[in-house]
Amino acid sequence: MHQQMKRPASRDGKASFEERFADEARFFKAWVENPKATGAVSPSGRFLARMMARYVDLHSHGPIIELGPGTGPVTVALLQKGIAPERLILVEFDPDFCQLLARRFPRCRIVQGDAYNLQKTLADVLQEPASAVVSSLPLLTRPDQERIELLRQCFELMQPQGRFVQFTYGMVSPIPRRLHPEKGFAFDAEASPPVLLNLPPARVWIYRQPGSPMVVRGPQPLIMKLKQRTGKVRKDILETADRFEDRIRRSTLQARQTIEVQRLRMTNEPAFRPALNLLRKFGEKKPRG
Repeated sequence: MHQQMKRPASRDGKASFEERFADEARFFKAWVENPKATGAVSPSGRFLARMMARYVDLHSHGPIIELGPGTGPVTVALLQKGIAPERLILVEFDPDFCQLLARRFPRCRIVQGDAYNLQKTLADVLQEPASAVVSSLPLLTRPDQERIELLRQCFELMQPQGRFVQFTYGMVSPIPRRLHPEKGFAFDAEASPPVLLNLPPARVWIYRQPGSPMVVRGPQPLIMKLKQRTGKVRKDILETADRFEDRIRRSTLQARQTIEVQRLRMTNEPAFRPALNLLRKFGEKKPRG
Protein backbone atom coordinates (compact mmCIF):
# COMPACT_ATOMS: atom_id res chain seq x y z
CA MET A 1 0.00 0.00 0.00
CA HIS A 2 1.60 3.24 -1.08
CA GLN A 3 1.35 6.53 0.76
CA GLN A 4 1.66 9.87 -1.00
CA MET A 5 3.59 12.32 1.16
CA LYS A 6 2.60 15.86 2.01
CA ARG A 7 4.92 18.51 0.58
CA PRO A 8 5.78 21.32 2.93
CA ALA A 9 7.43 24.40 1.50
CA SER A 10 11.22 24.48 1.28
CA ARG A 11 13.96 25.67 -1.03
CA ASP A 12 15.13 24.09 -4.28
CA GLY A 13 16.69 20.83 -3.05
CA LYS A 14 20.32 21.80 -3.59
CA ALA A 15 22.14 20.53 -0.50
CA SER A 16 24.80 22.43 1.42
CA PHE A 17 27.99 20.81 2.71
CA GLU A 18 26.36 20.20 6.11
CA GLU A 19 23.32 18.62 4.45
CA ARG A 20 25.49 16.41 2.25
CA PHE A 21 27.38 15.22 5.33
CA ALA A 22 24.06 14.52 7.05
CA ASP A 23 22.89 12.63 3.94
CA GLU A 24 25.96 10.42 4.13
CA ALA A 25 25.15 9.65 7.76
CA ARG A 26 21.49 8.91 6.96
CA PHE A 27 22.46 6.65 4.08
CA PHE A 28 24.99 4.74 6.18
CA LYS A 29 22.42 4.29 8.96
CA ALA A 30 19.84 2.99 6.46
CA TRP A 31 22.43 0.61 5.00
CA VAL A 32 23.34 -0.75 8.46
CA GLU A 33 19.67 -1.31 9.31
CA ASN A 34 18.71 -2.87 5.96
CA PRO A 35 21.64 -3.47 3.56
CA LYS A 36 19.53 -5.37 1.01
CA ALA A 37 17.07 -2.47 0.64
CA THR A 38 19.64 0.33 0.61
CA GLY A 39 22.41 -1.45 -1.28
CA ALA A 40 25.09 1.24 -0.83
CA VAL A 41 26.75 2.98 2.08
CA SER A 42 26.53 6.47 0.55
CA PRO A 43 24.38 8.37 -1.98
CA SER A 44 25.27 8.47 -5.66
CA GLY A 45 27.93 11.05 -6.53
CA ARG A 46 27.09 14.05 -8.69
CA PHE A 47 29.04 12.73 -11.70
CA LEU A 48 27.06 9.48 -11.66
CA ALA A 49 23.80 11.39 -11.13
CA ARG A 50 24.57 13.62 -14.14
CA MET A 51 25.35 10.60 -16.28
CA MET A 52 21.96 9.09 -15.39
CA ALA A 53 20.16 12.36 -16.14
CA ARG A 54 21.90 12.57 -19.52
CA TYR A 55 19.85 9.62 -20.81
CA VAL A 56 16.50 11.22 -19.98
CA ASP A 57 15.10 13.05 -23.00
CA LEU A 58 14.34 16.63 -21.95
CA HIS A 59 12.02 17.07 -24.94
CA SER A 60 9.81 14.08 -24.18
CA HIS A 61 6.36 14.42 -22.63
CA GLY A 62 4.83 12.66 -19.65
CA PRO A 63 5.90 11.88 -16.09
CA ILE A 64 9.36 10.68 -15.13
CA ILE A 65 9.49 8.03 -12.41
CA GLU A 66 12.52 7.84 -10.14
CA LEU A 67 12.94 4.65 -8.13
CA GLY A 68 14.93 4.65 -4.89
CA PRO A 69 15.85 8.36 -4.84
CA GLY A 70 17.25 8.12 -1.29
CA THR A 71 18.40 11.61 -0.32
CA GLY A 72 17.88 12.99 -3.84
CA PRO A 73 21.21 13.35 -5.73
CA VAL A 74 19.74 12.02 -8.98
CA THR A 75 16.63 14.15 -8.46
CA VAL A 76 18.85 17.24 -8.26
CA ALA A 77 20.61 16.22 -11.50
CA LEU A 78 17.26 15.80 -13.27
CA LEU A 79 16.09 19.22 -12.08
CA GLN A 80 19.39 20.81 -13.12
CA LYS A 81 18.98 19.24 -16.56
CA GLY A 82 15.75 21.21 -16.92
CA ILE A 83 13.11 18.62 -16.01
CA ALA A 84 10.10 20.34 -14.42
CA PRO A 85 9.67 19.15 -10.81
CA GLU A 86 5.94 18.55 -11.42
CA ARG A 87 6.90 15.79 -13.86
CA LEU A 88 8.88 13.82 -11.27
CA ILE A 89 7.33 10.96 -9.30
CA LEU A 90 9.75 9.78 -6.60
CA VAL A 91 9.08 6.24 -5.34
CA GLU A 92 10.92 5.57 -2.07
CA PHE A 93 10.47 2.69 0.38
CA ASP A 94 12.16 4.24 3.43
CA PRO A 95 9.74 6.57 5.31
CA ASP A 96 12.57 8.73 6.71
CA PHE A 97 13.93 9.35 3.21
CA CYS A 98 10.38 10.17 2.08
CA GLN A 99 10.09 12.88 4.72
CA LEU A 100 13.46 14.30 3.68
CA LEU A 101 12.51 14.26 -0.02
CA ALA A 102 9.21 15.99 0.71
CA ARG A 103 11.06 18.83 2.48
CA ARG A 104 13.76 19.08 -0.16
CA PHE A 105 11.57 18.75 -3.28
CA PRO A 106 8.15 20.20 -2.38
CA ARG A 107 6.95 20.38 -6.01
CA CYS A 108 7.70 16.73 -6.80
CA ARG A 109 5.28 13.91 -6.04
CA ILE A 110 6.70 11.67 -3.31
CA VAL A 111 5.27 8.16 -3.07
CA GLN A 112 6.17 5.79 -0.27
CA GLY A 113 5.88 2.26 -1.55
CA ASP A 114 7.47 -0.86 -3.02
CA ALA A 115 9.20 -0.23 -6.36
CA TYR A 116 9.26 -3.97 -7.11
CA ASN A 117 5.45 -3.92 -7.14
CA LEU A 118 5.38 -0.73 -9.16
CA GLN A 119 2.06 -1.14 -10.96
CA LYS A 120 0.23 -1.45 -7.65
CA THR A 121 2.29 1.28 -5.98
CA LEU A 122 1.47 3.81 -8.73
CA ALA A 123 -2.07 2.62 -9.49
CA ASP A 124 -3.64 5.80 -8.06
CA VAL A 125 -0.78 8.15 -8.94
CA LEU A 126 0.21 7.65 -12.59
CA GLN A 127 -2.40 9.20 -14.84
CA GLU A 128 -0.58 8.78 -18.19
CA PRO A 129 2.31 6.67 -19.55
CA ALA A 130 5.70 7.75 -18.24
CA SER A 131 8.45 8.94 -20.56
CA ALA A 132 11.28 7.40 -18.50
CA VAL A 133 12.11 5.47 -15.35
CA VAL A 134 15.36 6.36 -13.57
CA SER A 135 16.41 3.79 -10.98
CA SER A 136 18.95 3.74 -8.16
CA LEU A 137 17.61 0.47 -6.75
CA PRO A 138 20.19 -2.11 -5.59
CA LEU A 139 19.16 -4.63 -8.23
CA LEU A 140 22.07 -7.00 -7.64
CA THR A 141 20.68 -7.85 -4.19
CA ARG A 142 17.51 -9.24 -5.81
CA PRO A 143 16.90 -12.56 -7.62
CA ASP A 144 17.16 -12.50 -11.42
CA GLN A 145 13.45 -13.01 -11.98
CA GLU A 146 12.51 -10.05 -9.75
CA ARG A 147 14.77 -7.79 -11.81
CA ILE A 148 13.22 -9.03 -15.04
CA GLU A 149 9.74 -8.49 -13.60
CA LEU A 150 10.64 -4.93 -12.54
CA LEU A 151 11.73 -4.06 -16.08
CA ARG A 152 8.59 -5.64 -17.53
CA GLN A 153 6.37 -3.53 -15.24
CA CYS A 154 8.29 -0.38 -16.14
CA PHE A 155 7.86 -1.03 -19.86
CA GLU A 156 4.10 -1.45 -19.33
CA LEU A 157 3.95 1.89 -17.47
CA MET A 158 6.04 3.77 -20.07
CA GLN A 159 5.52 5.05 -23.56
CA PRO A 160 6.85 2.72 -26.32
CA GLN A 161 9.97 4.88 -26.73
CA GLY A 162 10.50 5.18 -22.96
CA ARG A 163 13.84 4.39 -21.32
CA PHE A 164 14.67 2.51 -18.12
CA VAL A 165 17.90 4.02 -16.76
CA GLN A 166 19.78 2.09 -14.06
CA PHE A 167 23.23 2.45 -12.53
CA THR A 168 25.39 -0.36 -11.22
CA TYR A 169 28.77 -0.86 -9.57
CA GLY A 170 29.06 -4.22 -11.32
CA MET A 171 30.84 -5.04 -14.57
CA VAL A 172 27.83 -6.51 -16.40
CA SER A 173 24.20 -5.61 -17.00
CA PRO A 174 22.20 -5.57 -13.73
CA ILE A 175 19.21 -6.88 -15.71
CA PRO A 176 20.22 -10.45 -16.69
CA ARG A 177 20.02 -10.48 -20.47
CA ARG A 178 20.65 -14.23 -20.65
CA LEU A 179 17.20 -14.99 -19.19
CA HIS A 180 14.80 -12.90 -21.20
CA PRO A 181 14.60 -15.07 -24.39
CA GLU A 182 13.58 -18.05 -22.25
CA LYS A 183 10.84 -16.02 -20.56
CA GLY A 184 9.45 -14.58 -23.77
CA PHE A 185 10.44 -11.05 -22.79
CA ALA A 186 12.80 -9.11 -25.05
CA PHE A 187 14.59 -5.79 -24.62
CA ASP A 188 17.59 -3.89 -25.94
CA ALA A 189 20.34 -2.62 -23.64
CA GLU A 190 23.24 -0.20 -23.92
CA ALA A 191 25.87 0.86 -21.38
CA SER A 192 27.34 4.29 -20.77
CA PRO A 193 31.07 4.97 -20.47
CA PRO A 194 32.33 4.16 -16.96
CA VAL A 195 31.91 6.95 -14.42
CA LEU A 196 35.42 6.80 -12.99
CA LEU A 197 35.03 9.92 -10.84
CA ASN A 198 32.32 8.23 -8.81
CA LEU A 199 33.41 6.33 -5.68
CA PRO A 200 33.27 3.47 -6.31
CA PRO A 201 33.37 3.71 -10.13
CA ALA A 202 30.02 2.92 -11.70
CA ARG A 203 28.28 2.56 -15.05
CA VAL A 204 24.81 3.45 -16.32
CA TRP A 205 22.70 0.97 -18.30
CA ILE A 206 19.85 2.06 -20.56
CA TYR A 207 17.08 -0.42 -21.44
CA ARG A 208 14.46 0.04 -24.12
CA GLN A 209 11.87 -1.97 -25.93
CA PRO A 210 13.11 -3.79 -29.07
CA GLY A 211 13.41 -1.53 -32.10
CA SER A 212 13.10 1.69 -30.11
CA PRO A 213 15.95 4.05 -31.08
CA MET A 214 18.46 5.28 -28.52
CA VAL A 215 18.04 9.03 -28.05
CA VAL A 216 20.80 10.83 -26.15
CA ARG A 217 20.84 14.58 -25.76
CA GLY A 218 24.29 15.86 -24.88
CA PRO A 219 27.94 15.37 -25.81
CA GLN A 220 27.40 12.42 -28.13
CA PRO A 221 30.77 12.84 -29.93
CA LEU A 222 32.62 12.46 -26.62
CA ILE A 223 30.67 9.29 -25.85
CA MET A 224 31.52 7.86 -29.27
CA LYS A 225 35.20 8.69 -28.81
CA LEU A 226 35.20 7.01 -25.41
CA LYS A 227 33.51 3.93 -26.86
CA GLN A 228 36.01 3.74 -29.71
CA ARG A 229 38.93 4.18 -27.34
CA THR A 230 37.50 1.60 -24.94
CA GLY A 231 37.03 -0.85 -27.82
CA LYS A 232 40.62 -0.33 -28.99
CA VAL A 233 41.99 -0.81 -25.46
CA ARG A 234 39.93 -3.97 -25.06
CA LYS A 235 41.22 -5.30 -28.38
CA ASP A 236 44.82 -4.54 -27.40
CA ILE A 237 44.35 -6.27 -24.03
CA LEU A 238 42.88 -9.37 -25.66
CA GLU A 239 45.68 -9.52 -28.25
CA THR A 240 48.30 -9.12 -25.51
CA ALA A 241 46.63 -11.83 -23.44
CA ASP A 242 46.62 -14.15 -26.46
CA ARG A 243 50.33 -13.55 -27.01
CA PHE A 244 51.16 -14.23 -23.37
CA GLU A 245 48.99 -17.35 -23.37
CA ASP A 246 50.77 -18.61 -26.48
CA ARG A 247 54.19 -17.93 -24.91
CA ILE A 248 53.21 -19.68 -21.70
CA ARG A 249 51.87 -22.66 -23.65
CA ARG A 250 55.09 -22.97 -25.67
CA SER A 251 57.29 -22.50 -22.60
CA THR A 252 55.33 -25.14 -20.72
CA LEU A 253 55.64 -27.57 -23.62
CA GLN A 254 59.40 -26.98 -23.88
CA ALA A 255 59.80 -27.44 -20.14
CA ARG A 256 57.90 -30.74 -20.26
CA GLN A 257 60.03 -31.95 -23.16
CA THR A 258 63.23 -30.99 -21.31
CA ILE A 259 62.09 -32.79 -18.17
CA GLU A 260 61.19 -35.91 -20.15
CA VAL A 261 64.58 -35.93 -21.89
CA GLN A 262 66.39 -35.56 -18.57
CA ARG A 263 64.26 -38.30 -17.04
CA LEU A 264 65.14 -40.70 -19.85
CA ARG A 265 68.82 -39.81 -19.57
CA MET A 266 68.80 -40.44 -15.83
CA THR A 267 67.02 -43.75 -16.31
CA ASN A 268 69.63 -44.98 -18.80
CA GLU A 269 72.70 -43.66 -16.96
CA PRO A 270 74.27 -46.32 -14.67
CA ALA A 271 75.57 -43.62 -12.31
CA PHE A 272 72.01 -42.47 -11.52
CA ARG A 273 70.50 -45.94 -10.97
CA PRO A 274 71.34 -46.23 -7.21
CA ALA A 275 69.75 -42.85 -6.55
CA LEU A 276 66.68 -43.76 -8.62
CA ASN A 277 66.31 -47.07 -6.81
CA LEU A 278 66.52 -45.27 -3.47
CA LEU A 279 63.81 -42.82 -4.55
CA ARG A 280 61.59 -45.70 -5.67
CA LYS A 281 62.02 -47.45 -2.31
CA PHE A 282 61.27 -44.21 -0.46
CA GLY A 283 58.14 -43.72 -2.51
CA GLU A 284 56.94 -47.27 -1.94
CA LYS A 285 57.62 -47.11 1.81
CA LYS A 286 54.34 -46.91 3.71
CA PRO A 287 54.06 -44.43 6.60
CA ARG A 288 53.83 -45.82 10.08
CA GLY A 289 50.63 -45.78 12.12
